[in-house]
Parts: sequence; C-alpha cells; structure tokens
Amino acid sequence: MRGRFHHAVYDGPLTPDPTEITLRNRLTLSYVDQGSRSAPAVVLLHGLVDSWRSFERVLPHLPASVRAIVPSQRGHGDSERPATGYRTRDFASDVALLLDALGVTSAVVHGLSSSSLVAQRFAIDNPGRTAGIVLEGSFATLRGNQAVTSAVASSISTLRDPIDPDVVRGFQAGILARPVPQAFLDTLVGENLKVPARVWREAFEGLLQDDHSAELQAIQAPALILWGDRDALIGRDQQEVLASGIHNSELMVYAGGGHALHWEEPRRFAADLVAFVERASASIRASD
Repeated sequence: MRGRFHHAVYDGPLTPDPTEITLRNRLTLSYVDQGSRSAPAVVLLHGLVDSWRSFERVLPHLPASVRAIVPSQRGHGDSERPATGYRTRDFASDVALLLDALGVTSAVVHGLSSSSLVAQRFAIDNPGRTAGIVLEGSFATLRGNQAVTSAVASSISTLRDPIDPDVVRGFQAGILARPVPQAFLDTLVGENLKVPARVWREAFEGLLQDDHSAELQAIQAPALILWGDRDALIGRDQQEVLASGIHNSELMVYAGGGHALHWEEPRRFAADLVAFVERASASIRASD
C-alpha cells in the first residue's frame, strides 16, 4: 500500500516557523500564525495524533487577507502533554483560551475528523465568538460506527510505547483515497510518533463517547461541511445528519475525495476555505 503515495509533488514547507504560547490554564501550545493580524481569523485544527504540520500543503495557498492560526493541540506535535484532559471539551476549551491569548474576539473554526467535534463544541459553547465552522470528514457521533469502534478496540487500546512506525503508516494510508507526496506522509508519520501511546488511547476512547446529535440545533454560526465521497471512515449519512441539524449549513462533496481532503486537494480546499471565511466575515460586518 505504501507505494501508492510516491507520485505527487510536495508543496511545502513554505510556512512560518512555529512558536509557543502559554494559555491561561498554564498549557503551552506550539502553533503557526500566518496572515495579517487584522484579517478575519480561521483556526485550523488537525485530527487526532497529527499536528499543525497537517496543514503544510494548505498554508502556501492562503492569502494574507486571512489570518490562519494553526495549533498543535494538547498532547500533539511539540505542544505540552498533560497527564490527562483529552476529551472534546478539553480541546475546545484550549481553542477559546488560545484566541484569548492572541486577542482574537471571534474566528471561523475548522476541524478535521475528530476535531470537527471540537469545532462543533466550540460553536455550541461560544456562539458569540464563532464566525463560522468548517467540518471536514465530520460526524455528530461515532457511536454505531463499527469500523472505528473495532479499530480502537483491536489496535488503539493496546498501543504501548514505543509505537511501531508501520502501525502509524497503515493508520494514515487507510484514510486516503488519492495519493499524497511521500515526503508529506513521512512528515505526518513523524509527528504521529511524537504522541505518547497514553494520549492515543485516552483521546480515541473518549472520542467514542461523544455525541452532539441532540445539540446541533444550538449551532448558530454558518457551517461548511466538506466530505469526500470515497471517505472510508465516515459515510454520507453522517453528513446528512449534520446538514439537517445545523440550520445555516452547506454540504460540499469532493468527488473522489477521501477522509482528509486538505491533504489530497490542498489548493481546492484553501480556495473553498477562503471563500467561506470571506462570506462569514461579510455577514458579521453586515449585522454590526
């Protein structure tokens, strides 16, 4: 399977160097901050066990007219790894504290896969600070998803340090429908291996307990739902749940796309993201 990923050109890294910031809860995060500080802000949240480098292929395509704030979430990349606190609410609270620390009053919040729940949670808990949300490879809950439940039970729950790189490579390759550059995949694997097994276990096991199905109607901000029709993990049915549950939402389907669309089609993803951020910010200006 690994040979699938040798045939694309790697766009990055052409991004700012990451820096560190300590939040009010004393947690230190590594993050990238790109674009004009006065521009509409978007927070880009990677999936479980990735890092800010998940967006290395996207950032070169974003204009200075959008401020991209891209953290490695707690336990991930070069951010601090507390002993506990790897539930959706913990990650969403960190986003609010990060915006506080940066002096950002409101932002569009994007989340891939597990972090799409973080974006939902942030929007539910912080309606006045949410300019919009972008949900990629998303779902309201993983309860009843046998493929994910079985993977957590058979592979994730038994992980011990040091984690086998081949396990990580198989994990990443399994979510792709289209090739990505080998150098980029190697970077992601390296970032995954920074995450301790205890964080893998707690985060994945906690993820299976979350269910936002009954709370989607509380999301007041506009939502862009991005889904690839070859997503092997999350089906069209979950996209319909999100689209029907979030009043002001748009479902955009990437034909031939897999679970991590911004890895496979970074230029298109960036264009769709920027257009959404501009619409959301224009709507906010119009209502002021």
